[in-house]
Amino acid sequence: MADSIAQLWDSKDRNAAACRLCRHACTLLPGQWGLCGVRHNVNGTLYTTTADRVAAANLDPVEKKPLYHFLPGTRTFSIGTEGCNFACGFCQNHALSQTVKTSRRMSAGTAVTPEGIVEAAGGCGARSLSYTYSEPTIFFELVKGCAEQALRRGLKNILVSNGYESRPCLEALGPLIQAANFDLKAFSDAFYQKICNARLAPVLDTLRFAKKLGWWIEITTLLIPAVNDAPKELDGLSSFIRDELGADTPWHISRYRPEYLFTVPPTQTARLEQAAEIGKKNGLRHVYIGNVPGHPLNHTYCSTCGALLVKRDGYHTTLPKSKICPVCATALPGVGWPE
Repeated sequence: MADSIAQLWDSKDRNAAACRLCRHACTLLPGQWGLCGVRHNVNGTLYTTTADRVAAANLDPVEKKPLYHFLPGTRTFSIGTEGCNFACGFCQNHALSQTVKTSRRMSAGTAVTPEGIVEAAGGCGARSLSYTYSEPTIFFELVKGCAEQALRRGLKNILVSNGYESRPCLEALGPLIQAANFDLKAFSDAFYQKICNARLAPVLDTLRFAKKLGWWIEITTLLIPAVNDAPKELDGLSSFIRDELGADTPWHISRYRPEYLFTVPPTQTARLEQAAEIGKKNGLRHVYIGNVPGHPLNHTYCSTCGALLVKRDGYHTTLPKSKICPVCATALPGVGWPE
């Protein structure tokens, strides 16, 4: 395997390469690497180490992404590479996302082609492909190639992302992606700067633009005690979801456990429930609690009458006979419910 010439970049003076893939907009001189750890300048040409190799691949329930209102009860073929354009100290996949940044080496993984990935997905009964595990923005070339092939085979495409895509990246992916779960990690720019090496405003802009592209969107927030769980912040975050993405947008509030550089104790269930209550008071119709097996807010209830419509036991989903509530006739929002 050899590095591939990257897409979405411009040549500049002094053999510099200006990357246009994500909101960091790195301008790299020869020999320099981007913040993602996978794009680098070789004699004035920008190369990527992730265009043709996969470091993780699995057949997953789509609910694991998590997506609860897109092709529910189906399987998705998930792939990821090394690298990430964030530096989150609590990253749950840090061996995949962060290690390559300090090694300055070719990304590890198995040689792949988009045709081979899509063939594998179809062969194991997947209804979709998911670009996930690390950050799909930084393996854009592979995402784009696989997504084009997937659509030809009748498969859907899912992005699981931190939301730091550039506008050119989003525009290129616009007709190829059907659903996305975006992390909205906090509603504080200081959090994004200190913990993620990023900014909040570009993420919010991405979410607005992805909505305009027509993607089905769900939001995940990993709730970290005394870090991003202040009621005022959660009030702002859930209000943003309601006002900018719509009250039917599912919000997944996920329990944090110590990982990577973070040693903060795990989130107590009561804090997750308090966050969920804030979301509900702000008008969000489908709020979920994640990483707490058996919690009632892992199920889907009618937003009008409260009837239990979808039951989830781990990643096993019991679908309703119809997306129409049998009690009050309210329709479940989303894509792929039984008619």
